Amino acid sequence: MIRKFLAVLLIFNLTACAELQHVVNQLPQATGVIGNAEIASGLRQALNLGIDKQVTKLTQTDGFFKNNLVKILLPEELRKVDKGLRDIGLSKLADKGLKVLNRAAEDAVKEATPIFISAVKDITFTDAKNILLGNNNAATNYLTSKTQTALYAKFNPVIKNSFSKVGADQIWKNLINKYNSIPFTNKVNPNLTDYVTSEALKGVYTMIAVEEKDIRTKLSSRTTDLLKKVFALQDGK
Repeated sequence: MIRKFLAVLLIFNLTACAELQHVVNQLPQATGVIGNAEIASGLRQALNLGIDKQVTKLTQTDGFFKNNLVKILLPEELRKVDKGLRDIGLSKLADKGLKVLNRAAEDAVKEATPIFISAVKDITFTDAKNILLGNNNAATNYLTSKTQTALYAKFNPVIKNSFSKVGADQIWKNLINKYNSIPFTNKVNPNLTDYVTSEALKGVYTMIAVEEKDIRTKLSSRTTDLLKKVFALQDGK
């Protein structure tokens, strides 16, 4: 009986050691010891760098309007408004209507950037390895999934106030009234605040992803020792 017990115990220990070695073998190899906390710090630093370097570009004049990656175009239901106005010789007014949508987003991002920075600080990173070894925008996707709902709720009133500040609400009221007065057209009344809020958020995450991809794929973009150390782990994945 004792021999059987010892044999079972030996088999159990060998199996456990094999499983442990398998887990160890799956971990990325790097010089020195690096834990999840340090990996999390490196990814937070990468996201903060994306906010500081890329998102701030969106706050400048034409930051959205002249950036083809994030430029806010008209929602589908307003494209016929744009065409209708141009057809009756109001192209300049139509151009102005498109530009003020982007101006509202540029103005809003200026006020909302601290919200994104705070969100990055609050990230709890339990699946550090999966994100680090994920796609080129894995950290951005993680940030989006954890913050988008809360950020939308905070961003929406900023956009609404920005509309008023840059005059977008009055311009589009005028545009839509002019379009609705054209004979034989279907009346439109879209919620531009919600639309521009969604597009502005999409633009912010797009620019963060741009910087994340640069850090992941270009050694020259790893501008700190922590970034070099952390992202060296994903180079050999």
